[in-house]
Amino acid sequence: MADRKLRILVAKPGLDGHDRGAKIIARALRDAGMEVIYTGLHQTPEMIVSAAVQEDVDAIGMSIMSGAHMTLFPAVIELLRGQKADDIKVFGGGIIPDDDIPKLKDQGVAEIFTPGSSTQDIVKWIQAHIPARA
Repeated sequence: MADRKLRILVAKPGLDGHDRGAKIIARALRDAGMEVIYTGLHQTPEMIVSAAVQEDVDAIGMSIMSGAHMTLFPAVIELLRGQKADDIKVFGGGIIPDDDIPKLKDQGVAEIFTPGSSTQDIVKWIQAHIPARA
């Protein structure tokens, strides 16, 4: 398959109803030439992983503002492992305390972007770190 576009699933897990940032990121990724699937609000980890596998994405970007990041990120990573889809990278952002970022990375989260991160920095990081899967 020649030069397939990167496919990124943007997800809003949990009970948080604020998706403005996720939509801004989705648009920036699309404008950078990536194929973006946005799952909408109130997604469970199971729904996110199911969509990621069905859509054959290269990465999942999760936006978490609810404070449940230490539960939701590991749940998605574990479900990906269970589906033998752990080659799908997981990154994210939102309101995540600095002290939790190394813990999340130790559990398999590829990168965390905190408030104030520029969309161009996120695009550049994805382009440098997320290869298109065959």
